[in-house]
Amino acid sequence: MKLFTGKAMKTALITASLAITPTVAFAAGDNLSSDDFVGISFWLISMALVASTAFFFIETQRVEGKWKTSLTVSGLVTLVAAVHYFYMRDVWVNTGDTPTVYRYIDWLITVPLLMIEFYLILRAIANVSSGIFWRLTIGSLIMLVGGYAGEVGYVNAWLGFVIGMAGWFYILYEIFAGEAGKLSAEQAPESVKSAFSTMRWIVTIGWAIYPLGYFYGYLATGDPASSAESLNVIYNLADVLNKIAFGVIIWNVAVTESEAKA
Repeated sequence: MKLFTGKAMKTALITASLAITPTVAFAAGDNLSSDDFVGISFWLISMALVASTAFFFIETQRVEGKWKTSLTVSGLVTLVAAVHYFYMRDVWVNTGDTPTVYRYIDWLITVPLLMIEFYLILRAIANVSSGIFWRLTIGSLIMLVGGYAGEVGYVNAWLGFVIGMAGWFYILYEIFAGEAGKLSAEQAPESVKSAFSTMRWIVTIGWAIYPLGYFYGYLATGDPASSAESLNVIYNLADVLNKIAFGVIIWNVAVTESEAKA
């Protein structure tokens, strides 16, 4: 019965993640052009996100109980992103406009979840204060609110950029020199320490792609419409690294730690 329950849960999770796709995937009224490389990037990444979701949910059955939440959150990140990518693709194909609102709705959900992953993997190996959770969440919200306000024109583009960068630097401080970074260095086993280190370098280098895209699209050119194609490709490629690769790192440490104790 236990085995059946596990199989049933896997089937339900995969079905739930894939069932959403057809209702969105064929919503566009126009066909995807063979020379629309931005639209193609939306398609490729959306399907990669769906595949990653199925993979992460299936692999929750392979790891110890204390790692299941981390892997489930990774699956939720890619699931939420996949749904939004289908909508963003439709906006781009039909209008040629940057889907800023959909992208930030996606980030508003997925970025805090990614930050929670730092808290979850530390909680799996030590007693962790809730302060880490709240500081990372607040930092991510400041970063997103600043970026969105600058991109849609609620505030000056430079002011939005500065606010967003402040939130990002606050996150970097916490995972490198703050309580989260110290806890990883002092109490984590080598496999967790290695994963934590790789994750925070993704947040450092991978996340740097977003402000570079923002700077290029809204500050350097002064004309976001003329740089829309480049801006969307930059953001799309960054999401591959910062959502899928981030989840794969967590999957690797979860499997490694679980198999070591088997």
